[in-house]
Amino acid sequence: MECSELEICSKTVSQEISRRCSECNCSMLTFDGVDVMGERLAEEVISVIKRHPSVQKISFVGHSLGGLIARYAIGRLYERDLTREQSQENGECRSDGVEDPLLEHKVKGKIAGLEPVNFITSATPHLGTRGHKQVPVFCGFQPLEKVAARTSWCLGRSGRHLFLTDRDKGKPPLLIQMVNDTEDLNFLSALQSFRRRVAYANHLTTLIDLVGWSTSSLRRRKELPKLKHLSKDDKYPHIVNAETIKTASTQEEVSFEAKASGCKHIDLEEEMIRSLTKMSWERVKTYYLHSDGADVIQHMVDNFVV
Repeated sequence: MECSELEICSKTVSQEISRRCSECNCSMLTFDGVDVMGERLAEEVISVIKRHPSVQKISFVGHSLGGLIARYAIGRLYERDLTREQSQENGECRSDGVEDPLLEHKVKGKIAGLEPVNFITSATPHLGTRGHKQVPVFCGFQPLEKVAARTSWCLGRSGRHLFLTDRDKGKPPLLIQMVNDTEDLNFLSALQSFRRRVAYANHLTTLIDLVGWSTSSLRRRKELPKLKHLSKDDKYPHIVNAETIKTASTQEEVSFEAKASGCKHIDLEEEMIRSLTKMSWERVKTYYLHSDGADVIQHMVDNFVV
């Protein structure tokens, strides 16, 4: 399984950028499941914020599985009041049980009390890897794709999450839960709170790639643009297209409750696309081999909003 990378970027009062590369989900820990890794990342973010109390804004950059981990973590951190939690730990909470409206306003729409700005993913399987041609290494050979789904347990809980074969306690697969707000985790609201959301997706996939163009760009396969219709940028030669998608129409929205109750009229991949595209995304199409692509990183840096 490809190891995930993730960076937490926080803006301080002095306009400087503090960058941190997450260290809590490396090596064999990537088999533990998106939820377990997301919880670890959320706790790591909290520990960083406590050490740097002057930060005001926060951004995430997630590569591959790291993008899914970040999506889970922000659901855990959304509108979380770290000030109150710390007061409770220190025994300083109010005895009358009345909530402070100023504190509630301070965390409303925030990620761990910070203003969410950029949420950027690169080669992230937002729709999982269950769908046809979502894993390039299988060359679109459906028998191989079916075998991979049935043996996803070989990749631990993360494999079951990616192939949507998990059904813990009768609940829908985790990635389906992560395109909605649940009882205790506001995945969709957290993602919508960011000023911008960006999905980098590489068209030039090879036989060693594990993430397809469709799942990483939040597109249906029939919507994938033809390469011949795209033009390259002189400044960023490996960027062949950049666009901002509009939000989905009301007619396209799907009821999560209907799916949870057993309706079969729509597949899981379609449900994820419709829910995730209720908000705007910048989709950046890249075209490079593994040894290239420095200009793609530069494009990410140049367009980073602070």
